[in-house]
Amino acid sequence: MSAAAAARAGDVVRRAGRLFGGLLPGRADWAAARRSPRRDLLAGLTVAVVALPLALAFGVTSGLGAQAGLVTAVVAGAVAAVFGGSNLQVSGPTGAMTVVLVPVVQQFGAGGVLMVGALAGLILIALALARLGRYVRYLPAPVIEGFTAGIAVVIALQQVPAALGVTGAHGEKVWAVAADAVARFAAHPRPAAIAVALGVAALMLLGGRWRPAVPFSLVGVAAATLLAELAPIDLARIGELPQGLPAPSLDFVDLGALGVLLPSALAVAALAALESLLSATVADGMTVGERHDPDRELFGQGLANLASPVFGGIPATAAIARTAVNVRAGASSKLAALTHAVALAAIVLAAAPLVGRIPLAALAGVLLATTVRMVEAASLLALMRATRADAVVLVLTFAVTVIWDLVTAVVVGLAVAVVLALRAVARSAKLEQVPLDTGEHSAEEHALLAEHIVAYRLDGPLFFAAAHTFLLELAEVADVRVVILRMSRVSTIDATGAQVLGDSIVRLRARGITVLLSGITPGHDQVLSTLGVADELRREGLVFPDTPAAIRYARGVALAASPA
Repeated sequence: MSAAAAARAGDVVRRAGRLFGGLLPGRADWAAARRSPRRDLLAGLTVAVVALPLALAFGVTSGLGAQAGLVTAVVAGAVAAVFGGSNLQVSGPTGAMTVVLVPVVQQFGAGGVLMVGALAGLILIALALARLGRYVRYLPAPVIEGFTAGIAVVIALQQVPAALGVTGAHGEKVWAVAADAVARFAAHPRPAAIAVALGVAALMLLGGRWRPAVPFSLVGVAAATLLAELAPIDLARIGELPQGLPAPSLDFVDLGALGVLLPSALAVAALAALESLLSATVADGMTVGERHDPDRELFGQGLANLASPVFGGIPATAAIARTAVNVRAGASSKLAALTHAVALAAIVLAAAPLVGRIPLAALAGVLLATTVRMVEAASLLALMRATRADAVVLVLTFAVTVIWDLVTAVVVGLAVAVVLALRAVARSAKLEQVPLDTGEHSAEEHALLAEHIVAYRLDGPLFFAAAHTFLLELAEVADVRVVILRMSRVSTIDATGAQVLGDSIVRLRARGITVLLSGITPGHDQVLSTLGVADELRREGLVFPDTPAAIRYARGVALAASPA
C-alpha cells in the first residue's frame, strides 16, 4: 500500500472513530460478566422461560406469525444485548410494537413490515449518531403513563378475537375488530376458547402474587396445550413451525416503496426509542450503580432492527417486563440478555413441533394478563390528582392511543402538555408596581416622587405567551411623568417579548412620559440590542445599571418639570 493510500485509510478510520465514538462495545462492557457469570446465566434462562410465550403471542398478534416473534426475540435480543447501552436490558417483540405493526401488515403485507423494520433501524442509528438519546428524559410523565395505559387497552382489545375463538373479525380500528368479534361470538358461542384464555390469565395474575418466582405464563401455556391435546375440544393452534432460524434474505428490500413506508418507519423508530429508553431508565432505578448510555442504547436497537428483518423478524424494542424479570433474577451484565436469546434459539431448534401445538387462546390469555400488569393504577391515580393539567394530558393521550394510534397520541399529548406548560409559565410572569426607595429626601420631595414617578418590577419570563398581558397592563399607566422599568428579575426574554417591550416604551413616550430602564442582564441586553429595542433610550442615557441610579435621574426629571 502506498503512503498516500495508507494516509487516506487512516483518515477514514479516524473519521469513523469520531462518528461512532462511544457507540461501539468495548472490553469494559463484559467486565461485569466475569464477576458472577453463573448468576447471569441463571437470570438469562429465567427470562427465556418468561419470554417464550410472550414472543409467540406478540408474533401472532403482529400478523406475521409465531415464528416471526421467536426470530425477533433471538436475533434482535442477541444484537441489542451486545451493542446496547444497558447491561440489564432485554429486547425482543413487544405489545406496543405490535399495535403499530398491525395496520402496516394490513396495508403493505409481510414484506412491508420487514422493510419498515429495516428503515426504523437506520433511523435509530441516525438518532444515536446525532446523540439525541438524552432528550427522551424530558417527556412528561402524564404522556408516558397515558401512552402506556392506552397501549395496554389496545393489546387487550387485540386479544378479543383469539380469546373468543373467533376468526374473520374485521374493522378499521382495533376496537372495531373487537366489537365485531364479540358480535360473532354472541351469534355462535365457543366457550372453550374463552375458558382457556381466562384460565391462563387468572393463573398468571393469581399465581404471580402467590409465588412471584414461578413462571406461571409458561405453566399456563403448557397446561392449556396439554388440555387441548387430551380433551375433545376444538381450539385453534399456532400451526407448524420450521426447526431453526430462516435463512437470511434481503428479498423484502423495495427501494420504490421508501416514500409510502417512511411514515410507518418513523412511527416504529419513535416507539422503539421511547420504549427502549424508558425501559433502561426503569432498570437503572431497580439497581444501585447502574446507568445506561442512551445514545448507545439507540445504536444497539438500530442494529437489532436492521438484523431482525433479514431473518424474517418483526421490529423489536426493549421490553420492560422482561427487563424487570432479568433484574429481579440477579442479572448484572449483558451476559444474561445474551443467554436469554441463545436459550430461545435452542428451543426453536429442539421443540418447534411442540410449540406449534399451543392454542392461540392460551397466548391471548398470556397477553391479557400482561396488559393488567402494564397498568400501574396507583401511579395513574396520583397523576390524575396532581394537577388539572396533568389529568387532561393523561386522559387525552390515553384516549387518542385507543381511538387512533400511538404516534398521534404522543404528538397530541406532547402538544397539549407544552401548551399547558406555557400557559402556566405565562401566568407566572408579573408586572408589579413597587414603592420607590427615596432615601433621605425631604417630605416635599417624597410627595413629589410619589406623585410623578412610578416604578414597575418585571418578574419571570417575558416571552410570547406572556407579552400580550404585559402590554395591556403597562398601557394603563397614567398621570405620571417618569416610569422606571426594573428588569433585573426577568428570567428570560424572547423576540416577541422584546418587541412588546419596545412597543410599550414607544407608546409611553408618545404620551410625554419619560421611560427609564434599569438592571438589564447582559444576556437580555444582547436580545434587546439585536432587535433595536430601546435604542433611543440608550442614546439619551436612559438605561441604568441599577435602580438607585434610575431613581436619582427620575428625581431630577420630576424636580425640573415641577412648578417653581
